[in-house]
Amino acid sequence: MIKTFRGLMADDVQDTIVLHTNDGSLGYRIVKFQIIGTNPAISGQESTVKIYKISQTSIDGVIDFSDNTLLGAAFWSGHDVTPSYPEDMTVIFDQEIFNQDIYVTHHEENAAVACNYYIELEQIKLDLSENTVATLKDIRNKGVRTLTT
Repeated sequence: MIKTFRGLMADDVQDTIVLHTNDGSLGYRIVKFQIIGTNPAISGQESTVKIYKISQTSIDGVIDFSDNTLLGAAFWSGHDVTPSYPEDMTVIFDQEIFNQDIYVTHHEENAAVACNYYIELEQIKLDLSENTVATLKDIRNKGVRTLTT
């Protein structure tokens, strides 16, 4: 089953996508991730949207794939209608299975403008061992983040 989530985010904010269950028996995997500015035809914009396994205390445009809590990142730029600066989008996401809430952040580099996101998650029924692995990864990620913050 595919579940979709979409939203419009202001600059330097975080959305929470609630996925956790009482027993952790449902897992999710990102299958599609896209972003686009609010008015791509006429405004200049450079937005970075990231998906994390844990809540973020600060939001920026830095993408660091050595961060094991980062599930995906997208960068979209749209400029005033000019042939030399066409719009572009780069999206990279992990195929990791998770069973807890995820957090989407948005940072706009040049101006405080909003950005749209669209995420498709594949819902997966987890057996007991898969559930345990996903939950332990989540606990470890929260512990690592707490120690480094």
